[in-house]
Amino acid sequence: MAISLDKLIGFHQKALNVRNDRMEMIAGNLANANTPGYKAKDIDFKTAMQSAQYERGHSLTTTNEKHIQAKMQSTDGVMFRSPLQPDTGDGNDVDVQVERNEFLDTGMRYQATLQFVNGKIKGMKKAIGGGQGG
Repeated sequence: MAISLDKLIGFHQKALNVRNDRMEMIAGNLANANTPGYKAKDIDFKTAMQSAQYERGHSLTTTNEKHIQAKMQSTDGVMFRSPLQPDTGDGNDVDVQVERNEFLDTGMRYQATLQFVNGKIKGMKKAIGGGQGG
């Protein structure tokens, strides 16, 4: 019986990649907090993950001709954040507190996903080793 690592952790690998990309984008927002005209960017995690699933061939299928066909665009989920604070006059809409909170939240979710994947791999090693893996 073949073991498919893609089936075991493929979704979680993509989640790690999206979260990593999001942290990089948020870090860019923080680095440009004082750059006139800079607009804060973000990645919509749900959209990025749906796009990844669609690209892998796990698109929605219909079981009846009356069902509405799913139409998804392949996108990386990049968007501009809606400003929560008024424009300070230089066109920059980065809210440093929001960016820091989003960065910390994404970092914790990244770490949780890593721990989940690590648990899956330990379980697979234990199964392969007949209960002797660790």
